Amino acid sequence: MARKRKGRPLNGVLLLDKATGHSSNDMLQKVKRLYGAQKAGHTGALDPLATGMLPICLGEATKFSQYLLESDKRYRVIAKLGERTDTSDSDGEVVETRDVNFSNETLLEKLEFFRGKTKQVPSMFSALKHQGKPLYHYARQGITIEREARDIEVFELLFIRHEGDELELEIHVSKGTYIRTIIDDLGEMLGCGAHITMLRRLEVATYPQDKMISLTKLQALFDQATDEDVSPAVYLDPLLLPMDSPVDNFPVAHISDELSVNVLHGNAVPMAGFSEGELVRMTVGDAARFIGVGVIDNQGRVQPKRLVVEH
Repeated sequence: MARKRKGRPLNGVLLLDKATGHSSNDMLQKVKRLYGAQKAGHTGALDPLATGMLPICLGEATKFSQYLLESDKRYRVIAKLGERTDTSDSDGEVVETRDVNFSNETLLEKLEFFRGKTKQVPSMFSALKHQGKPLYHYARQGITIEREARDIEVFELLFIRHEGDELELEIHVSKGTYIRTIIDDLGEMLGCGAHITMLRRLEVATYPQDKMISLTKLQALFDQATDEDVSPAVYLDPLLLPMDSPVDNFPVAHISDELSVNVLHGNAVPMAGFSEGELVRMTVGDAARFIGVGVIDNQGRVQPKRLVVEH
């Protein structure tokens, strides 16, 4: 007999405004505890140094978190020039110090190199896996693993300011782009070295910045509910975005009530108007209830890929 999960069968996405100095998993566990949720997962870790948007999926929303992992991200970054560290951020050890001596024209010229489609060798201090362990596990032991360059795209790179040994940029990038690597590479191009001192994730996919909430505020709402002797859900649940928000940019495949039984049992059903291989949001009934994500097969049918389990 299956063991019953502890907690509430809660579905939705919380846009946590992560504070610096904490791991993403630590933040995830704290949010899960405050909500009393049965299941939770985040959508791409932020380094302890970093702050900003960390979407946390609760319940059935965890099934669609992968689509946020694959989405665009936007960051604000401050780099210290003249120092290179072994982690490319200020949490690491300084390994080289050089003079900062370049013109504004040179800076703008080097920034142009990173715009558009390029290739990037992931940092050894990334969470990419090698033989089942993240690269940073090996890096902390002084082991370097050979990494292949990957295709990335920088959609926008905004120069904000350059004052003394500080450089501030805003960068909109494709999935799998490492900002620390961009800063380290730029520092080498400028001949002075550089590392990140501040990194803030401003956007993930199309989620609105004004919907972010800090753990401190969540805890305050939880404490308020406790003081008022009401369920924390009264204050916390309205903060959640819909569980299908990770895929709200997918085209909708609306399925009739008659065919929905087949889909919910994992079977493909006819669906006109889409291309083979296209991912779709599947909805059912007059209320257009979201039931999961499907993919269009070579027979023009929608094949269920991830289904919502309704409690």
